[in-house]
Amino acid sequence: MHPGKSRKTLVALGANLPFDGRDPAETLRAAVAALAKEGLPVLALSALYATPCFPPGAGPDYVNAAAALDADGMVDVASMMALLHRVEARFGRERAQRWGMRTLDIDLLAMGDSVLPDAETQDHWRNLPPEAQIRAAPDRLILPHPRLQDRAFVLVPLADVAPDWVHPRTGQSVRQMLAALPAADRDAVKPL
Repeated sequence: MHPGKSRKTLVALGANLPFDGRDPAETLRAAVAALAKEGLPVLALSALYATPCFPPGAGPDYVNAAAALDADGMVDVASMMALLHRVEARFGRERAQRWGMRTLDIDLLAMGDSVLPDAETQDHWRNLPPEAQIRAAPDRLILPHPRLQDRAFVLVPLADVAPDWVHPRTGQSVRQMLAALPAADRDAVKPL
């Protein structure tokens, strides 16, 4: 983090499986409350959105949201990730399959204007063609999240809480990234 800069943290939340008697929407609300109890005050929470499962028919549809959190009390990104993983585990998250069904997923999208681990690595993963994305996964945290500009299920809720956040590598705001997506992708993300 840069001294004197905001550490506002943006996260995406998603779930498509029930957990402990809660439907996915209830799980997302409970997870946001758990984040606040863990020392990440919620500055803003989006509406909840229904998003089709991908690929179609692979499972129940998702419920997605985004939140802006106050991470000024966090020591470092590793501590942030450990906290997010603890909250996921509390709600039954198992990391058995990439892009699989889940009771809770919390993706760290951005921490202020941080670029991690460096600009070249972030650019490489952000520009990776879709077919290569399926075969390859980064071995470390990439910030901003390298796929956020491609995903309506992230950008639609993110536009509720941080429409003017600007990607430090592309120079585009959330609002601009969302407008660049195909209308069909945007329209598939429906408010609950």
